[in-house]
Amino acid sequence: MSDLSYQRVQQALQTLKLHRIPDCLDHLAEQAASHSWTYVEFLDKLLEAEVAARTEHDIFVKTRQAHFPFVKTLDQFEFAFQPSVNEKQVRELAAMRFVAHGENVLLLGPPGVGKTHLAIALGLSAIMQGLSVSFVSMSDLLEQIARDAKTDRLNQRLQLLGRPRLLIIDEMGYFPLDRRAGQFLFQLVSRRYQKGSIILTSNKSFADWGEIFTDSVLATALLDRLLHASHTLNIRGQSYRLKDKLKAGVFTELGTPDGRKEG
Repeated sequence: MSDLSYQRVQQALQTLKLHRIPDCLDHLAEQAASHSWTYVEFLDKLLEAEVAARTEHDIFVKTRQAHFPFVKTLDQFEFAFQPSVNEKQVRELAAMRFVAHGENVLLLGPPGVGKTHLAIALGLSAIMQGLSVSFVSMSDLLEQIARDAKTDRLNQRLQLLGRPRLLIIDEMGYFPLDRRAGQFLFQLVSRRYQKGSIILTSNKSFADWGEIFTDSVLATALLDRLLHASHTLNIRGQSYRLKDKLKAGVFTELGTPDGRKEG
């Protein structure tokens, strides 16, 4: 290839915004010559490199925009430690068919059993498949609602949380919801109903959700929409964060630190 042709190719790649190909052009051209690739095979290798780079960049951007508190995958989840978690069911959820159908996933269980880990892992699986994801903890959402209410921006917050294909709401049940927060959450769930999927984690069983809301009717209506098309995983087990202490005998069971039962 002449210097002039090489310069024209480089300029064309910049114009077309094919940013990965210039980095691998020389190397792949040498391989093409040594292996006698056809023109189509050479082009295929160039485009493969470009697509891979764009996919990697897209995953990076979507992961950053999701605002995960940490990044954990399904392969990092210790299913053997939590036998109540059906690994096959979780792997099937990771295929994201529930998002395609506008369904929800509810992860219930006591603190430390891996609800947030699973929620984030499913969120990462969604990103790997090109879907937009947003993560928010209930405590942060309550702060956002209080702040937005003062500046009359609650509707903008609803619009923002209504956009991603998958919305993860973490730690429902640790804080009571006043009427404004309860109404906001109801509007959010209603807006996403059968349109955008929600993964929600909670330390409360559905029967106890009346304790979270000041309005039991509102709680019932919200649950009705969440559960209409949903997958519920009840995780019963010991705290992952305390497993080393359990092994060491510091905790003999989840109760008080010395192992005595509460109540």
